[in-house]
Amino acid sequence: MPTAIAVTSADMALPPQDERTLPAIVLQDVHRRPLEQALAEVQALLDQHGHLIVVSSLAAPAAERRLRTIRSLLESDRIALFRPALPPLALAVLARQLRQLASCDLGPGVLASAGRLLTHYLHAGAVLGSVARLDHVPVGLTAHAKSWMPGSRFGVVAHPEPQLVRIGPEAALAGPEFGTWLLVARGRLPGDWVTGTLAPSWRILGLRETPLPAESPAWWGTGRITEFCAYLPDLSILYQLVTSVRRTTCHWCGIDVIGDRCVFCSATAPVHEDDPRGRHRAPRQITPGHRMLTG
Repeated sequence: MPTAIAVTSADMALPPQDERTLPAIVLQDVHRRPLEQALAEVQALLDQHGHLIVVSSLAAPAAERRLRTIRSLLESDRIALFRPALPPLALAVLARQLRQLASCDLGPGVLASAGRLLTHYLHAGAVLGSVARLDHVPVGLTAHAKSWMPGSRFGVVAHPEPQLVRIGPEAALAGPEFGTWLLVARGRLPGDWVTGTLAPSWRILGLRETPLPAESPAWWGTGRITEFCAYLPDLSILYQLVTSVRRTTCHWCGIDVIGDRCVFCSATAPVHEDDPRGRHRAPRQITPGHRMLTG
């Protein structure tokens, strides 16, 4: 059976991107249910799938504590907890990309490690009616003051590099240098600037909409928001990115991984000064046409 990909809330389980995308397993209210019930659910998933990858938000510390308790009680190194510092919509997109890859011939360690690699290819941001309570992107005094003016709107990119502009005729945000689709989640703010200005400037290949995640207002500091995320939708491209990275074997638990740390047992690869293979390797770049660079 394929490795199970789980999320901690239903709004992180986006609709399938294609016919191969596996359904997400929703560990709904895992921290609110009785421990015995949650423990039995996770044990059943391990019995059925062998390994479990849980994608959760940094804004859900209670869920993480419960999952760490479960992993400790089960004494299992087959549960990977992945909590990247991404906005809620981008986190849901990443979980879906892992669900796409779970249908391929990738081992659980490689699949779990792929999450860290794929974050480099997400461009996540929002249009906000106020940046007064925005904590995840640096806000200057001028922008902070202007956020109190009626009708002000701000374009913000939180990942991969922070950007903030006040929306006006000349406002622009730097975007991906390769072809992407755009997922848009409208809150209590019109999304016309995203669809009419941002998408063409980023040369978006396609656009889809989805409901705003429940955690988005808290993450962005306001309910007057339209959130967006540019992403790679094609399974073939995702697979090429992951398989282009050299694999190693975890010296502790013995599974194949990519990168310098096993996501399941948290062991880091021993690095020898005379071994160039232990050095950090930058993410693979791709061209606007989704062709791999061979350099």
